Amino acid sequence: MKITAFPRALAFALGLVLTLPCTVHAQGDWPTKPVRIIASFAPGGSSDLVARQVAQYLTTRYGQQFIVENRAGAGGNIGVDFVAKAPADGYTLGLATSGPLANNKSLYKTMPFDAEKDLSPIALVGEIPLVIAVNPAVKVTSLSEFVALSKSGPNPLSVANPGDGTIGHLALEYLRINTSAKLQSVPYKGDAPAMTDAISGAVDGISAPLTSMIANIQGGKLKALAVTSKTRFSGLPNVPTANEQGINLEATVWCAVVGPAGLPKNVIAALNQEINKYTSSAEGKAKLASLGMAPLAGTPAQLSELMASEAAKWKRVVESAKISVQ
Repeated sequence: MKITAFPRALAFALGLVLTLPCTVHAQGDWPTKPVRIIASFAPGGSSDLVARQVAQYLTTRYGQQFIVENRAGAGGNIGVDFVAKAPADGYTLGLATSGPLANNKSLYKTMPFDAEKDLSPIALVGEIPLVIAVNPAVKVTSLSEFVALSKSGPNPLSVANPGDGTIGHLALEYLRINTSAKLQSVPYKGDAPAMTDAISGAVDGISAPLTSMIANIQGGKLKALAVTSKTRFSGLPNVPTANEQGINLEATVWCAVVGPAGLPKNVIAALNQEINKYTSSAEGKAKLASLGMAPLAGTPAQLSELMASEAAKWKRVVESAKISVQ
């Protein structure tokens, strides 16, 4: 049978389609225009870089631009509040951390939004564990020995943290509550000055996210006693968790993608699937690891449960230690 020009043209067109990059679309052809991802911290930080990684991946997958917009301030509250008050049409999302999604509601006297009511949980992305480290002159090799040393003398051991209300501060208070350790929390304005004084010996130790400390731990300027995640961190495989040492202490900075309350279920499901693919891929794992972050995945319901459980956990610590940032 003779092939007509039309079938040949159709076959050619189909061939072109098959060679184009694979894109996906949610039900209802979302997205049909660029999507904003609000990063709730300043450019250049780990959460900003994670937002840009996710945005780049979603741009490739959907064939629409996902554009990161930074709205920093108030411990992440300003950016997340912007997301909470945006139209629930799928064109404004947020990359937020555990602060505004869980911890801040206990730390701030007033909050402009309720994370559990005003947001749609979409997908977990990753977490940065904390590390508790000491100056090498401190004669301990584990967190359990550090706790025992704190109880043996008349004066508490001094431990730096990146600032009042930070996860490094909360974790230290949680350790004190759970173990009755004699510890003096010393707040600084950020990781760098806290780490400088720990290295110099001005304070005995430091409790902070491990990202900024890996190089100094590997170089022997600080001695890591424990990481505070469920499992060991791949970048410091020889450092045990606190739980492995018989100390109940889990504290991480985790980040997730959220949207305004009322976001269409098909958009939530599509984004959750794609973000889970990214964090489970070799590329995603490698890029997150470069930021000192362990990848996470899960359902929107699991993210919602995490937000609620973390809020309740840190509320007890904040109230016990009488912490306030306002």
